[in-house]
Amino acid sequence: MTTALITGSTAGIGAAFARRLASQGHNLVLVARNTERLAEQATELHDRHGIEAEVLAADLSTEEGIKAVETRLGDRRHPVDLLVNNAGFGNKGRYLEVSLADELTMLKVHIEAVLRLTSAATESMRSRGRGGVINVASVAAFVPRGTYGASKAWVVQFTQGAARDLGGSGVRLMALCPGFVRTEFHERAGMGTDNIPGWLWLDADKLVSAALADLARGKTVSIPDPRYKALMGVVKLTPRGLLGGVSSRTGRKYGPQ
Repeated sequence: MTTALITGSTAGIGAAFARRLASQGHNLVLVARNTERLAEQATELHDRHGIEAEVLAADLSTEEGIKAVETRLGDRRHPVDLLVNNAGFGNKGRYLEVSLADELTMLKVHIEAVLRLTSAATESMRSRGRGGVINVASVAAFVPRGTYGASKAWVVQFTQGAARDLGGSGVRLMALCPGFVRTEFHERAGMGTDNIPGWLWLDADKLVSAALADLARGKTVSIPDPRYKALMGVVKLTPRGLLGGVSSRTGRKYGPQ
């Protein structure tokens, strides 16, 4: 049985990955900050699917948290075959309305943690000649919109570059770029969602199914829904100056900063 490590596993997209992978018979390493919720999740998945679910409480906005997950990924006796870098959050407010400390915390989680955990995982995977990494980004990566989008743009560029460098090694890397997903993301950031059109919402379980299929096909970037594929096609054709104004107005109305 293979083992998958999922960060931010107790809610939203991370929880959907945990459910799907457990149902397919994968053992899990579940990573999040809340020890109680991790224990409940591990017990439920073990009882329902008969898999082993290890828990690792870690805050990826801290050095100690990142180091703990790095150490687990580097354990050659209990190798991890799939890493899902899903942990992340949004800040409520426009640029300069959000404290610099909060901005730096976001970069710690979205960039430093992703870089370090991907590196720890792929080093071990390359030596075995197999493995996979899914780095959860966002369609916000493709529009000029604040620190959140900028950090997710880094995730996409980094993942694509690393995938090319590891070509032929047996290790696959993919950036997953969803749109709005019904999770705890907006609630945690104190953002309202009543004004977001219903057609923009994605189902986390369907998203995960599409993402895993894209990884198996060898894609390095996954936009797992026809609606968002079409929207991103329009984005590619829109002049950057015009796009910046549109994304700024849309971001203030709908999304994280």
